[in-house]
Amino acid sequence: MRSQRLVDVLALAALALLGLSAYLTWVSADPGNGRPVVELSGYTITKAPVTLALAGVVAVVVTKLAGTFLRRVLGGLVVLLGVAAIVVSLSVRPDGPELSRLRPELSDVLADQVTQAGGPAPWFALAGGIALAGAGLLTVLTAHRWRRATQRYERDPGATPADQWKAIDAGEDPTL
Repeated sequence: MRSQRLVDVLALAALALLGLSAYLTWVSADPGNGRPVVELSGYTITKAPVTLALAGVVAVVVTKLAGTFLRRVLGGLVVLLGVAAIVVSLSVRPDGPELSRLRPELSDVLADQVTQAGGPAPWFALAGGIALAGAGLLTVLTAHRWRRATQRYERDPGATPADQWKAIDAGEDPTL
């Protein structure tokens, strides 16, 4: 698989995993006393993974149109976005006061003992951050081998105008 396609696949995987982490349970809290369990999705806890995924995919799309130097710069940016997603997935764990701010029924006034349990969303965010960082690193390392966006449509530099007209008369496309 060519490196450009692998970067595309990694970026789309990162978008899917980080987007999925926004909809899955990040934390579930049981206020006790027979009250229903409150499940907080990733988007309720933090909007960072989805934002980082969208920014990373936009940067990967822009690399298709950029030259080698700008591709490397954008690849470095995508690596930083991936690292930020990894840090968010590992460090964002809401505590009691933050949970009570998000959902008042989880405050110490209303609930005697709030029991928290982690959900699967941080693991999806972690995998998405790793995929995004991998896409950026691969972009930085292989940017010099990527085809330019317009390279396919440029004419052969050794062909004369007469050769190009002859190709057109023969029904061929001289830009291929």
